[in-house]
Amino acid sequence: MIVHILFHDNCFDGASSAAVFHRFYRDKIHPRADFSLQGMTHEASQQFPEGLFRGDENAIVDFKYACSDRLTWWFDHHQSAFLSPDDADHFEQDPSNRKFYDPDFKSCTSFIATIAEQRFGFNPASVAELVHWTDVIDGAMYPDAKTAVEMKEPAMQLTMVIESTQDHQFIPRLIPLLATQPLAEVVRAPFVAPLLPPLLERHRGSIDVLRKRIESRDHTLFFDVTDHDLEGYNKFVPYYLHPESIYSVGLSKSSFRVKVSVGSNPWAPSPPVVNLAKVCERYGGGGHARVGAISFDVTQHAEASEAAREIVEELRASVRSTESASST
Repeated sequence: MIVHILFHDNCFDGASSAAVFHRFYRDKIHPRADFSLQGMTHEASQQFPEGLFRGDENAIVDFKYACSDRLTWWFDHHQSAFLSPDDADHFEQDPSNRKFYDPDFKSCTSFIATIAEQRFGFNPASVAELVHWTDVIDGAMYPDAKTAVEMKEPAMQLTMVIESTQDHQFIPRLIPLLATQPLAEVVRAPFVAPLLPPLLERHRGSIDVLRKRIESRDHTLFFDVTDHDLEGYNKFVPYYLHPESIYSVGLSKSSFRVKVSVGSNPWAPSPPVVNLAKVCERYGGGGHARVGAISFDVTQHAEASEAAREIVEELRASVRSTESASST
């Protein structure tokens, strides 16, 4: 029995979701199953070729739905979970009782743990630490921006490694450890620990870059770091540097895409009112109400820049409108 798990790559919740599904499947479904693991990245034109589903069982966790008969398990919590209305209809009509969706969960990890316990009798105590920290990290439940930026906890250090790695074998190698070991032990693993010092130094450098690049107006931040290797920057740094902000829009670049990141400050002086997932969906992206992203092909820098500027202006106009309404 080969179980092929497709997970959101370079994402702590994606890796943790795969780990919890791995633990649940082995504990409650098939104790002698063999697993293969593959990260999935959001692309400008998302596709799911049938060759992806090469296991006897195939699972997607923390990623968009694929309407393939080869997909046997699916868990997601993103508001933008379906590529099309037809995909949503396909999910609604699926009779398997092995595909689950709930955008109200802070993390897909906690969603999987909850469904596995309620529907299949899984005991989530073995992954309780992982579930807790994934909710904190994916749900931005830090007490303040300083805590989110200091990177002191093992879970936060692992997040930094996961988001920055370009080694496609690293996260599949990490996931079985996340499923079975305390996070403090995982971060000390021989293939993990040496990566931390240079990444922490890079993190400190990214704070300096963002301090110089961020443009703040109408409680909305904009920055372009496409000329730096900073796609995996800590997304809370802008709010740490600019606590007055409500929204942020950032442009970053990797070897295969230009990314527009759209977020809201969890500690904002006034609550965000714009659904950022809906904004990103208009450009082919998606996410959650409070955070979203859009992926453009690496050759589409001009298009990505234009989209980012349009979104910045939309958010700034929304803030001005809200402030005007509250003052009358």
